[in-house]
Amino acid sequence: VLQGYAAEMDNPLMAHLISPELQNRKDILFGNMEEIYHFHNRIFLRELETYVEYPELVGRCFLDQMEDFQIYEKYCQNKPRSESLWRQFSDSVFFQECQRKLDHKLSLDSYLLKPVQRITKYQLLLKEMLKYSKNCEGAEDLQEALTSILGILKAVNDSMHQIAITGYDGNLNELGKLLMQGSFNVWTDHKKGHTKVKDLARFKPMQRHLFLHEKAVLFCKKREENGEGYEKAPSYSYKHSLNMAAVGITENVKGDAKKFEIWYNAREEVYIIQAPTPEVKATWVNEIRKVLT
Repeated sequence: VLQGYAAEMDNPLMAHLISPELQNRKDILFGNMEEIYHFHNRIFLRELETYVEYPELVGRCFLDQMEDFQIYEKYCQNKPRSESLWRQFSDSVFFQECQRKLDHKLSLDSYLLKPVQRITKYQLLLKEMLKYSKNCEGAEDLQEALTSILGILKAVNDSMHQIAITGYDGNLNELGKLLMQGSFNVWTDHKKGHTKVKDLARFKPMQRHLFLHEKAVLFCKKREENGEGYEKAPSYSYKHSLNMAAVGITENVKGDAKKFEIWYNAREEVYIIQAPTPEVKATWVNEIRKVLT
C-alpha cells in the first residue's frame, strides 16, 4: 500500500491521473500507516523474533512496546476522514491503475482497514496464548499484556465516539482524559423549574449519551446516521455539561439497582441516571468516585 499507492501519489508519471481535489490529501487517506509500518518492521518484528524459542514469554515483548501501540489510536481516529475521502474518489482512474499494477484482487479500502483489524486481533491471540500457558513462567506478563491491549482498544473505541460529538463550543482536549462513555436513561429534577415541568420530568426519561472526562461530564443526544461503514456510526449532539468540581454523587436510588444520582451545585440540579445493567452502574460510580476524590 505504501509503495503501490501512497508513493505513486508523488510519482510525476502518474500525476495526470490524479484529480486536483485529491492531490494534497495523502495524509488524510493513509493516516499514519507509514508510522505503523516502521514500528512493526524496525522494532516489533525484531523483538518478536527474539522469542521464537520461548513463545510463552512473549507477553514481555508487548509490555515493553505498549506505548508505541498508541499509534493505532491515531490511525483509527483518522479512519472516518479517510473513508469519506475514499468514497468520493474510489472510482478514480489513478486507484484503478495502481490496483492493476499491483495485481490486487481487492481495492485499496480493504487494505486501509488492516490496521484496525490488526489491533483487534492481538487481544484474541493473547487470549489464546494464555489458555495454553497456565502456571508457566510468563503467564503473568501475558495477562498484563492482554489487559493493556484491551485498555488501548477501549481508548480507541472511546475516542471514536468522542470525535463524533457535534455542537460543543470549547476544546474537548481541555476537559482532561476521556474515562468512560455510554448510553443511559436520564431524569432531571431542577429546583427552579415550574411544578408542572417537575412532574413531567419524573416520568419520561431522556436518552442521553454520557462522556465522563476528568474535569467534566458531557450529556449528548445520540443521532443514528444512515450511511455505510463509519458514516453509519452515530453522531452525538452536545446538550450540556457539568463541571466535576461541583458534582456530587448518590450511589443508590431506592427501588432500582441500576440507578444512581449525579447532583450539581448542592442539589440545585439532580440527574437520576439509569444504567443498562447493575455492572455498568458499578463501573461508572467507581470512576466518578475516583475523579471526585
